[in-house]
Amino acid sequence: MNAAANFAMLLEGFFTRRLMTQRRASPHTIASYRDTFRLLLRFAQQRLCKAPSQLALSDIDAPLVLAFLDELEQRRGASARTRNLRLTAIHSFFRYVAFESPAHAAQAQRVVAIPSKRFTRALVGYLVRAEVDAVLAAPDRSTWSGRRDHALILLAVQTGLRLSELTGLQREDLSIGAGSHVRVIGKGRKERCTPLSKATRAVMTAWLREPLKATGQPLFPNAQGGRLSSHGVHYLLAKHVATASRTYPSLASKRVTPHMLRHTTAMDLLQAGVEQAVIALWLGHESIETTQKYLDANLALKEQVLARTTPPGAKAGRYRPGDKLLAFLTAL
Repeated sequence: MNAAANFAMLLEGFFTRRLMTQRRASPHTIASYRDTFRLLLRFAQQRLCKAPSQLALSDIDAPLVLAFLDELEQRRGASARTRNLRLTAIHSFFRYVAFESPAHAAQAQRVVAIPSKRFTRALVGYLVRAEVDAVLAAPDRSTWSGRRDHALILLAVQTGLRLSELTGLQREDLSIGAGSHVRVIGKGRKERCTPLSKATRAVMTAWLREPLKATGQPLFPNAQGGRLSSHGVHYLLAKHVATASRTYPSLASKRVTPHMLRHTTAMDLLQAGVEQAVIALWLGHESIETTQKYLDANLALKEQVLARTTPPGAKAGRYRPGDKLLAFLTAL
């Protein structure tokens, strides 16, 4: 077997055996990794003047990977976060190479040793309740698309579902009635059920009565009855935010995305006093540490902490126990 065939087989095995069969990675992860290697192979083709099918594994060494990452940032304008995402896919492949082809273990180790780039993590953006109400009021509910958009945005804000989870919902994933909830398979193929509020249940019940546009259509279809694309959801949300900003001007200064609606759900739960661990379960976070960013962004919580502290230069008060008789009456 020649070197080019060996590389092609390793790459195909990485996607079919490692990602799809062993890890059962989500379609979103597979698509992200696929795009990474399409970019990498095209870069290698330009740099080495070899067709992708003629590349050997030894061609994809650490210096070439570093040059590829630099091009992403300098010529394509990718952020450090995007660079790290591409590097994660490459790391995953070379860990597979080290296991499947020990003869290339040293090369794989050098690629895996390439570090991720640090970047400034901005505070998460979210909408306040009045802004949410303005966006929900924007769709024209006298039309089919307006009723769909209103139901989709309401479900997104109340449940905190990811964009891929929203667009992938089927009608059977929604349970209406006693214990109404929505069921999704999230990241890591973890199943979770999120309860629906009374208002959301009423809107979704009405939405389910809408006539079908196609057999087996998803819960939120496009105009032809097919699955809404990610671009389609971004477009409809931006349209309604633009409408809502006429009545609520603060929306004009915010870049409202479907993921910001997820942040809004988390902040609503946090400000309602819900425990951090429960929020992590609600959103389907792998680790409770992921939920920490919402604590960082919660200015109201920080102001409550500040109110409990003694201002600089002020005299700290002495502890005075409460009146015993009043304490007795309070405890009744």
